[in-house]
Amino acid sequence: MLRSVVRHSAGRAAAVFLAGALSAAAAVAAPAVLGRTVDLLLSPQAGRPAGPWLLLSAVLIGAEVFLDAGVALLGGNTGARSTAWLRRGAYARLLAAEPRHAAAFAPGDLATRLTVNAADTGTAPVTLAGACASLLPPLGGLVGLFLVDAWTAVAFVAGIPVLLLVLRAFTRGSTDATARYQRVQSLIADRLTEAMAGARTITAAGTERREQERVLAPLAGLGVEGRRTWRVYGRAVSHAGMLMPLLTTVVLAVGGVRLAGGHLSPGDLLAASRYATLAAGIGTLTGALNALVRSRVAASRVGALLELSAVAYGDATLPQEGPGTVELRGVGVVRAGATVLDDVSLVIPGGSVVAVVGRSGSGKSTLAAVAGRLTDPDRGRVLLDGVPLDALDAGVLRRAVGYAFERPALFGQDVGDAIAFGAHRPADEAVRSAAGAADADGFVALLPDGYATPLAEAPLSGGETQRLGLARAFAHAGRLLILDDATSSLDTVTERRVTRALHHEVRAGTRLIVAHRPSSCTGADLVVWLEDGRVRGTGLHQELWRDAGYRAVFAAEGDGSVDSV
Repeated sequence: MLRSVVRHSAGRAAAVFLAGALSAAAAVAAPAVLGRTVDLLLSPQAGRPAGPWLLLSAVLIGAEVFLDAGVALLGGNTGARSTAWLRRGAYARLLAAEPRHAAAFAPGDLATRLTVNAADTGTAPVTLAGACASLLPPLGGLVGLFLVDAWTAVAFVAGIPVLLLVLRAFTRGSTDATARYQRVQSLIADRLTEAMAGARTITAAGTERREQERVLAPLAGLGVEGRRTWRVYGRAVSHAGMLMPLLTTVVLAVGGVRLAGGHLSPGDLLAASRYATLAAGIGTLTGALNALVRSRVAASRVGALLELSAVAYGDATLPQEGPGTVELRGVGVVRAGATVLDDVSLVIPGGSVVAVVGRSGSGKSTLAAVAGRLTDPDRGRVLLDGVPLDALDAGVLRRAVGYAFERPALFGQDVGDAIAFGAHRPADEAVRSAAGAADADGFVALLPDGYATPLAEAPLSGGETQRLGLARAFAHAGRLLILDDATSSLDTVTERRVTRALHHEVRAGTRLIVAHRPSSCTGADLVVWLEDGRVRGTGLHQELWRDAGYRAVFAAEGDGSVDSV
């Protein structure tokens, strides 16, 4: 994952490194130039004025400042672009994956991966380039020490093995602590997301304090991991912070002795002290190593999103004027080790209205998902007008199959956009017609700006939201329209009006309805009765109603009155 990010930003990261390397070159050259300038000022030599050396010193210092500013600007831009690229890729993978695979990531955990973890990973190219560039001043300083006086360099080199041990211990300890910290952080984010989604229920139940305690329960563990991370970092910084001044002091002491013996000039001693300071800068690598450790751990979490396999589509098209015949051949679906659908074989005639009923857990929603390829079966095949769904082009499939769900998510700027949202945008007249069929036109007209009312300013009940979801499905009705418990929040009267419109006004081919009420099945051309993932019976609602087991399905759902028939 980190390699992919670095490759994507290789050009910009190289620019960051180049600017950093030039800044390092200026920093390494400055001590020698300053030392020469001091010697010329203290001991003027005929024909060797100090003025040009003073000017060169000023140029080098100015160049270093300018280049450091360029590194900061390029680094910020590169990090932002890398993060945006990662987030776009992760979003694309999430949307292209099977919904069940995307749903494996809890909302709070997903938000953390796409925000904090993506940002940490996105900084990796800049951090790596900066770390490589930051190695140059210490190495240049060490070389400069050898060139000025070998004995001062030997004094410094004696402490480097200890420093390397400090950096190695820091890297190993920080990796584990950072990984644990990010896991606990995601857990808190996930619990908070759940609590925010159920805020009204929590308030109504009076369990605010209990929920607060549940959300914050891992906080103590987060504190432990955070303190452990900073303890590892602080220990490394403190050790390096003590070692580096000590080495610099040793260099100055040796240089002073060499100066007193006439082996060094005052300028040489100045240069040696500056080179020792540069060489001591290797201790500051702990900050870069800490950032790289965070990037590495975060990359594994973002990488899990980018590794989601996209749904594979073919390039087939549907026959012209097909009626929307759906055929399931030996379909089997297994989820979490349990069989959800078991050898289901069905032929749903084109243009018919089919109701799917069954107790909770019988496989109704899975059948609806398989019929429109929101998920693929583990066994068997599903065909639409004789063409396997997995062979169809993605655009062809999504234009041919429409869905309405129990809890629809509304997208767009306003109410009209929410209904028009889909593979293609229907005309405004079609949007209003679909809203009328879903019995939504009346309450939309009461909104401040009607269909132009921003969604954020439209106070919608659960039933109204569900009707807008139905309107969206009606506006994009193709060969197959699937309603997965899409009328559960509607009152009986509204549901009957919507059902009547579905039968007579909506221009769709085949209509597949996951039903919970007898009234939804009464006018259906065919009822499919599921039990334990198998088809227990098919036929007209009135015929199946004679079976006590069939009537018990609706009694279990809380609506088994004979009057509904």
